[in-house]
Amino acid sequence: MVSRSLHEIFYAESVAVVGASANETKRGYRAVATLLRDRYEGKIYPVNPKLNSVLGIKCYHDILEIQDDIDIALITTPGESVADILEKCGKKNVKGAVIISGGFGELGTKGRQKEREIAAIAAEYNIRIIGPNTSGMISLYNRLNLAGIPDVPKGNIALLSQSGNVALHIITESGLRSEMGFSYYVGVGNEADIRFHEYLKYFEEDPHTKAIVMYVEGMRDGRSFLQQAYQTTRKKPIVLLKSGRSATGMRSAGSHTGSLAGISEVSRTAFRRAGIITIDNLDELYPVTETLASLPPLDKNRVAILADGGGHATVAADMLSDYGVDIPQLNEKTQQRLSEILPPNASLKNPVDVAGGTDENPSIFADCAKVILNDPSIDGLLIVGLFGGYSIRFADKLRFMEEDAAHQMGKLVKKIEKPIILQSLYTLKNTHALELLRYYGIPVYESLGIACKCVSSLSQYGRYLHHTQRRPVHFVLNWGQKSKSECIEIIKKARSEGRGALLETEAKQIIALHKAPVVEEKIATDAEQAVKLAKKIGGKVVLKIVSQDILHKSDAGGVKVNLETEDEVRAAFDKIISNVKEYKPEADIKGCLVSPMADKGVEIIIGTKIDDQFGPVIMVGLGGILVEVLKDVAFRVLPITRTSAKGMLSDIKSAPILDGVRGEPPVDKNAIVNLLLTVSEIIEAYPDIQEMDLNPVIARNDGLSIVDARIILKKEQIDE
Repeated sequence: MVSRSLHEIFYAESVAVVGASANETKRGYRAVATLLRDRYEGKIYPVNPKLNSVLGIKCYHDILEIQDDIDIALITTPGESVADILEKCGKKNVKGAVIISGGFGELGTKGRQKEREIAAIAAEYNIRIIGPNTSGMISLYNRLNLAGIPDVPKGNIALLSQSGNVALHIITESGLRSEMGFSYYVGVGNEADIRFHEYLKYFEEDPHTKAIVMYVEGMRDGRSFLQQAYQTTRKKPIVLLKSGRSATGMRSAGSHTGSLAGISEVSRTAFRRAGIITIDNLDELYPVTETLASLPPLDKNRVAILADGGGHATVAADMLSDYGVDIPQLNEKTQQRLSEILPPNASLKNPVDVAGGTDENPSIFADCAKVILNDPSIDGLLIVGLFGGYSIRFADKLRFMEEDAAHQMGKLVKKIEKPIILQSLYTLKNTHALELLRYYGIPVYESLGIACKCVSSLSQYGRYLHHTQRRPVHFVLNWGQKSKSECIEIIKKARSEGRGALLETEAKQIIALHKAPVVEEKIATDAEQAVKLAKKIGGKVVLKIVSQDILHKSDAGGVKVNLETEDEVRAAFDKIISNVKEYKPEADIKGCLVSPMADKGVEIIIGTKIDDQFGPVIMVGLGGILVEVLKDVAFRVLPITRTSAKGMLSDIKSAPILDGVRGEPPVDKNAIVNLLLTVSEIIEAYPDIQEMDLNPVIARNDGLSIVDARIILKKEQIDE
């Protein structure tokens, strides 16, 4: 059975409102009232067994009583009734259902079971579900408002939100301060059926949509979302606010990586690779989207600032520099032309300060903008200060000059295809000059911080479009393609023994079989054997406990280093066994691993985990016992390329340490990159691996040494 297209949902020609009500405070009433107020041209069928009419429209006691075809059903009844209603919708051949009702997956195990039940019913009858636990849906170009939100402005932004209040915030802001409205709003809800990536695909192809704005709390299929987003962002910008930055996702007691991989760290880098513009503050979400929907992106990250005051110019320059936006000097020809327009005391380099040159004639702003944007070293312009309020600040006669300047700047942007963003102290006054700028698609903001954030988003999106043509990204995992039979047998052996983790020796064997640098080491089952192995190795050695029950060896007192004499080795072995038995009396102890003491270098950690939303991810950072304190790590969604691996090293705040400090030589970063790629290969090769930690890895200028390794298996065997 071919799944119905979203177009059939968004452009439904008939709606059944199940749970229609005569109570003005109920969703079933507001839905009917909104459809009537917005002059929805399709047919409306209220359904309620206790009513005969709603707002003058005949009310049916059951959806099966309706003789006509029904395209979509809005279900507002309690959650317990939804399954039965969906069954009736299926028999009625309803194409889609918007389920406002809650009480499903958001409430835990029992709710998830109920959600699976309604998803199964929908699949059986080929009903596409929005929700459940949704705030509704609006298709502006069909006048189909199933969210009950009044006066939503029509435009070219598609809004996806998992919060009705956040959606209302964005819609209200648009109506108050912008000329840019919406093509669609979808309260995504729990994604029982239609997922985020399906909406992206639809909006990518939709002629009414220029940009997509998203508020996300969680995703059912993050990897499919990333794959689709990478395709969509090459055509249309996506702006996203992900909540839960302060939460740390699913923690794993067996892995440093599991405890470090918080929502923010994983999702931010994943979204960035897919070309998504991520926002941290709700107040920036709509302005950035409006900017990207209205203006061309910056070609080469070079911006000029035009101001009527030095303070605003300096603050703007600082903010843009913090965002990594380049503020180059204007060329001599541009400065010469500006000097012919502005007074002698004006600053002409960049930022440009008109120094009172516009007080009597604000139309000079347009003259300056034309000169600046024709400079080949400038890709965009930020105007800050009083523009739009000169008639208020100085004299009413200046109003016409400001309006003329607004006309000129609007035409200029369309002609040369370079963006202008304006910050004005008089934004709330909403003068006609500012209205004209918005009419031409030039965003106007009161906040200098928001204006600078919008400039940086044009820069970020422009860089992405430039680089993505040269470095294609994919998020597809090729499970098992590079697996080795010896490694598969190691994992099978652990499974057969009921173990959830590999022994360190087994983990290192898998790593070595994939040609990563692992030193030769042996297990000693008693102190005398440890002495013999240490003598064979020569030099200083390390003893570590080998036990499937001890994952964090240091915590159990299971590691002794810098052992040189026979007495030191013998005593260390006995002490480790004693410590571990005291730490965990029931631990299954295989013995102690005897390894050569690694040469001095920089300790790093490389690890992987399974993220709930995006699947396998990889981490790198400064390692050792302090990794969870420092948390100086970088994440990527697997698989990674060599470019991605190099980017991870650059993302580490303490990356300069890898280049050598205080006379220390630089480490072999290429060796680290190769190890990251090997780990990526291993995770793809063996779907049974849940988590993998290499910590520490000693990086030196002549290579690296994997000192400790652990691999944790998934609870159930995976057959990909």
